[in-house]
Order: sequence, then structure tokens, then C-alpha cells
Amino acid sequence: MLKKYSSLIILMIFSSCAQLQDVVNQLPQGGLSEVEIAKGLREALNFGIDKQVTKLTETDGFFKNELVKILLPEELQKVDKALRDIGLSSLADEGLKVLNRAAEDAVKEATPIFVEAVKDITFSDAKTILIGADDAATQYLNSKTETALYAKFHPVIQASFARVGADQIWESLINKYNTIPFTQNVDPDLTSYVTSEALEGVFTMIAIEEKEIRTKISSRTTDLLKKVFALQD
Repeated sequence: MLKKYSSLIILMIFSSCAQLQDVVNQLPQGGLSEVEIAKGLREALNFGIDKQVTKLTETDGFFKNELVKILLPEELQKVDKALRDIGLSSLADEGLKVLNRAAEDAVKEATPIFVEAVKDITFSDAKTILIGADDAATQYLNSKTETALYAKFHPVIQASFARVGADQIWESLINKYNTIPFTQNVDPDLTSYVTSEALEGVFTMIAIEEKEIRTKISSRTTDLLKKVFALQD
């Protein structure tokens, strides 16, 4: 019985792949090569950086954007609650805000890193990505560059922590928490946490613009975008 179901699953997977390939093969060519389609996908990603990611660099770009707002990691939620319980709500509020301020500052400094990542990316199958999900190119960029971007972005976040005073504020917050009786001391790696959360926010905003270009003809503001994304309509 198990072999029967396994065979059925494998058959369905191969069938889906075959159907996808059929769709790709039936794309109207319009004189566009795989290289040109890949160039169009890169252009869409760059538009995401230019139009959407730059919003993150403004004051409250993270903090007042519910899609990307950085919340406290689990181990700091108890710190937040304990401080509020002893009347330090304003300090707890400031702690959350400066995490987002650090991300806003870092993205401003690191935008060239994201632009470079898009320029250097090589699409293995641009046609398949073109007819994929609304964020297929963004997800592909994420999968191919996330590790390298993290390594480059982490020191930028670390510098931003110092620049906006987040390191001092959180040192004070944690020290106060650690002196509260019957609490277990915490020492979280906030730099790594904010790096990961900020990167996720960047990819979220790039995906928003990719979806706009895919679903709204009016958002295709260059000849290349019009030609490439007309193939997936």
C-alpha cells in the first residue's frame, strides 16, 4: 500500500513538472531571449529596491510599517513585561523603537549591497521564474543571496546599533531586568536577531513591488518590463 501511494505521489510530481514545462514552452517568444527575460527580472527587483526598500530607510520606515516592524525576540518579551510591571513602560517602549531605528539606519547604509546582489544574480531558468508566483523572482534572489547578504549586512547593523544608541539602551534595559529579584539573567544576541529581521523586511518590500509589476500593467514603466511581463499575462 505504501509503495502504491509513493508511486502516486512521484507520478503527481512529475506530472506537475511536465505541465509547468509545457506552460514555459508555450510562452510567446516575442523575440525575447532567456538573457533578456533575466534582465527584465533584475529590473523588477531593482525597482523593488528603489521604490519600496527606500521607504524602510525613513524614520519609522520599520517601526510604523506593520508588514516589517521588528518585534522583540521571545527571550526579551519577558524583559519587556517585567519592566512594565515595575513602572518602566517608557523605557521598554524606547527599547523596541531603537531596534527598528537601527534597522532603518542600516538599510540606508546597506542599500548598495542589495543593488549589487541583484546585479550579480544569475537566473538558472528565467522563463520558469517569470511564470511563477507573484514573488518568484524575490524568493529566488533570497535563496541565492541570503547567506552572503547576512554576512555583509551584520556589521552594518552592528554599527547602526552604536550610531542610534541601541546598544547602550539595551544594555541598560537588560541590566535593570537582571537586578529584578527571582528573574533569570538574559544576554541575547540582538545584532544577529535584528540582522535577520531587517533582511526579511527588505525581501518583503521587494516582493511588494514585484507583485505590482506582475499584476498591474501601469506599473511596468520601462519598455523592457512591458515586453518581459507581457509574456506572463
